[in-house]
Amino acid sequence: MKRIVILLSGRGSNMQAVVESCAAEGWPAQVAAVVSNRPDAGGIAWAAERGIATAVVDHRGFDGREAFDTELARVIDGFQPDLLLLAGFMRILGNGFVRHYEGRMLNVHPSLLPAFTGLHTHRRAIAQGCKLAGATVHFVTPELDHGPIVAQAIVPVLPGDDEQALSERVLQQEHRLYPLAARWFVEGKLQLQDSVVRHLDGASQLLS
Repeated sequence: MKRIVILLSGRGSNMQAVVESCAAEGWPAQVAAVVSNRPDAGGIAWAAERGIATAVVDHRGFDGREAFDTELARVIDGFQPDLLLLAGFMRILGNGFVRHYEGRMLNVHPSLLPAFTGLHTHRRAIAQGCKLAGATVHFVTPELDHGPIVAQAIVPVLPGDDEQALSERVLQQEHRLYPLAARWFVEGKLQLQDSVVRHLDGASQLLS
């Protein structure tokens, strides 16, 4: 049984999608813990109400990123994770932290990477006249939003779309895509070769 730990900073809608999919689909895994850098994160309360272990490592209590990363890793490792999922975790993690979880940490990003790394992805896509947007699940590497791509979901940019409308449609696809990618990982269907993800047993890497 694989153990999943999820990091978040807010309401954790992608965390909820993973938890619910894991239970409903009978993955060979369990969500062992949900960890946040914010004590008021809605996702912490949601997880606790369902009997999932929770922890808070408040970044405001540390002098610098390295001290925070060290304590965060200590807390996470206490739950013995096989897979670490970033689900709206709004802190940039240092190289040492990322290397510690190399090959077992995934992130979901609201764009078709490598386009629009960083913040305000939907606003930038609309401003540049993109006809397609979407979401990407990728392995986390020290370079922000540039890790090996596991899967992507395509979302059309519709006439009259504003940032909120596009964001909502992309988020719906994230809720499909992230649990699927996490399930592939715990079922051993993902293989990293030369920084490229290979899909085993017919796993499809594109949703639309």
